[in-house]
Parts: sequence; structure tokens; C-alpha cells
Amino acid sequence: MQRFGTLSFGHYGPLGGGRELTAGDSLHQAIDLAQGMDELGVNGAYFRVHHFARQQAAPMPLLAAIAARTKNIEVGTGVIDMRYENPLYFAEEAAAVDLISDGRLALGVSRGSPESVVRGYEKFGYTGSEDPRGADIAREHFAEFLRAIEGVGIGEPDNNSPFSTGASGLQRIEPHSPGLRDRIWWGAGNSESAEWAGRMGVNLMSSTLLTEHKGLPFDELQAQQIDAFRAAWKDAGHPGTPRTSVSRSIFPITTAEENMYFGGRQDGDQVGVIDGMRSTFGKTYAAAPDVLVEQLLDDAAIRTADTLMLTIPSQLGVEFNLRMVESFAKYVAPALGWEPSNS
Repeated sequence: MQRFGTLSFGHYGPLGGGRELTAGDSLHQAIDLAQGMDELGVNGAYFRVHHFARQQAAPMPLLAAIAARTKNIEVGTGVIDMRYENPLYFAEEAAAVDLISDGRLALGVSRGSPESVVRGYEKFGYTGSEDPRGADIAREHFAEFLRAIEGVGIGEPDNNSPFSTGASGLQRIEPHSPGLRDRIWWGAGNSESAEWAGRMGVNLMSSTLLTEHKGLPFDELQAQQIDAFRAAWKDAGHPGTPRTSVSRSIFPITTAEENMYFGGRQDGDQVGVIDGMRSTFGKTYAAAPDVLVEQLLDDAAIRTADTLMLTIPSQLGVEFNLRMVESFAKYVAPALGWEPSNS
């Protein structure tokens, strides 16, 4: 494990006892937490994107704000649902954030997980899907997005316009950020989509849920997915080494408060049905740091991926989450091979 960061779902709403976490609170706390992690040398702050829910739905302003307030930490998503995106406008936003961050954007995209409304992407104006889950729309939008950030000419110049520059040939989307294409990730839920990502030449993001079940432990199934991705990358002839990330719910227990929240939460893998597919859900790790080290060293996917994303209980506030991340950075991550980015 070369890198680790946090994956926040950004939940907000009632906290009990008459307390309320507003959308504004959630955004400001995300910025404050990322600043604290940047000082600790943590490698990344990533955000889950959900529409029609009390979570982060428009991550680009948040990522830009974090980028402007930090120096080293990678900012990104895990993942943006491409069914909902205008690929060309999204390319403009992504390039702008990448330029603000001086090349620290790690943009995870995918078809997305099930939303809380029926075919919500159609309410955003994206209709005509022949797939019941809109996967065809997601991949079409993704292909156009990649072309745009690669700098491919898209718009024909109008030399009769008073704003004409006299340019010839198709014009690319602006701004353009060289190198952004190398920091795009596809969130794969199964081996087929992982292999597709490898052929496309983008990095791989794998979550705590896989939409397949082969009778294997979750970590071994996920490690197989990563192997399939790397083989597809190599077979496609792409240069260099792609990055791979996995997400885990990991809670180092070092205080009575942490034990109150997470003691006894450790469970095994689960199998269920999501989005109409038999799926495998990864287990939660919650234990003292020395126990976690032994368990995580035995996790096949963590051993093979270069980046680990910790899903965090963001609604518990900055201080609690920063303390938990610091415990992981001090007592667990070094044993997995990690070194802080500011060391």
C-alpha cells in the first residue's frame, strides 16, 4: 500500500437530540478535515456522489475549495455517476479543478450505484437508454468526456463571429489540463467492467461492494478483479503502470469513545442482491491497531492495490474523524508499507 486516503459519503441531516447537520456544515467540515489530513501527510480526500440524497451531489466546487486550501493531498471522487453528466461541461469543470490543484485531481467516475429515485438521470435530461440501469448512457458520456480532456477538437470555429480568433480546424474544450487523462479512474463493480477499464486505459477504483458472487471471500474476489484489470491494460498495449484502489470500512479502536461507536462492529462478508444482481459486500474491520495490522496484511486486495480508501463516518465531525485517521496513519498504515506524503 503506497497511498491511503478517506472516502466520505458526506451525509447530513438530523443527528438526534435536536441536533442537525446541514448541507453547509457538511461541506465546511469536509474542507477542514482535508486540511488536517494534508498536514498529517495523508494522500487523498475522496467523496462519494449521490443525487436526490442528503450527500455530496455536486463535488467540483468542494474539490476546488479543498485544492485551494491544501498543498499536497490528492482530491477526488469515488464515484461521479456519468449517467447524470454533460460530458463537455464536466470536462471544463474537471480541467479547471485540476489546474487549481496543480495536478492533484483523481477523478473517479462510473455508471454509479442505485439512486434513491427511479431513473433519476432522465430528470437531468438524459433519456433514450436501452439499458434498464442506464449503463449505455454512462459509457457514451464517458467516451465523450475522455475525448474532451484529451484535447480532441470538437467545435467548428465560426470565423464570422465577432469573437472569432481566426483559428482553423475543430476547437478543443477549454481550459485544457495536460496530464488529467492519466488521473481518471473507473469504478468497477465486476470483472467485466474492470477489464473494460483496462482496455480503455484508465485507473481502477473498486469499492466495498462487488456485483458478482463466485463463492470466494470478498478480498480474493476483488484481487481477481484487479488482476483481470491489469492483464487487460497490458494486453491493450497501454504504457506505464495503472493505479488501483480499494475501499474499506476500517476503524482503529484506541479510546472508549471509539469502542462505544465501533466495538463489536466487525463482521464478515455478506451476500445479497443489489440492482437486481447477486452481490458480495466486504466486511467491516474494527479492532485495536495491532489486530488491524494482522487482519489487513491478510486482505488479498489490500496487498495488491496501491491505494486504500477508508470510508469515514463524516457525520461524527472533524475532530473525531481526524483523530481516527491520525491513529490509522500512526499505528496501522506504516506496517502496510505506507509513508506520509510530507515525510
